[in-house]
Amino acid sequence: MSHLLVVEDDPQLRGALVRALRDRGHAVATASTGMAGLDAAVTHRPDLVVLDLGLPDVDGGSVLRMLRSVSDVPVIVATARDEETDIVAALGDGADDYIVKPFGSGELDARIKAVLRRLGAGAAEEPEAPVRVGGLSVAPSAREVTLDGEPLELTPREFDLLCYLARREGQVVSRRELLAEVWQQPLGGADKTVDVHLSWLRRKLGETAQRPRYLHTVRTVGVKLAAPEEKPEGGGDAGDGEGGRA
Repeated sequence: MSHLLVVEDDPQLRGALVRALRDRGHAVATASTGMAGLDAAVTHRPDLVVLDLGLPDVDGGSVLRMLRSVSDVPVIVATARDEETDIVAALGDGADDYIVKPFGSGELDARIKAVLRRLGAGAAEEPEAPVRVGGLSVAPSAREVTLDGEPLELTPREFDLLCYLARREGQVVSRRELLAEVWQQPLGGADKTVDVHLSWLRRKLGETAQRPRYLHTVRTVGVKLAAPEEKPEGGGDAGDGEGGRA
């Protein structure tokens, strides 16, 4: 049984979420304001937080940033805000997933399980050998990445994305596959989520969509991770989410 904290100011929606999530086997606590939610998250240490952004006292984005400064608890932002800037900001502030209202309780439950499964996967497995691609080294078990011998600081989702691509060095991977395998969304989701994370990875790898080193976009097909000396296939790099779509 997972222990959830729902931070939502709408009493009707909050009650509906509690009933639906409890029916699906979760233990659920709630908070109706941002500061109450922050206090509950720090004090009671839930397995996951479902966080609204439009809270009456403190904006949910501020709550997320404050929470991230003291806790690595998984957070799914559940909000009516559907602008790309809001999605990018929440993911940048440390959200593990983002879902736009209105949504079904089944979808929220699936996303909760996917986040918890992803973060808990491999805990009892044998250590996996690091994957090396050129000067890039990805250690799946230790969740560490180095580039030319220097450590890279990645968010959990950035690491999962890079690790998935590194294990498939030289293979073109579609965005649909990345959404299904990295984001655990087999029914699809927002391509812009993949694009945003690819853009952040490029920046940390010291490259751009126009001048790639490791992350190569193959137009209309997908993206692949390859050593810098390799050339991209399928017409070259014509941009990813920063200037176009694969």
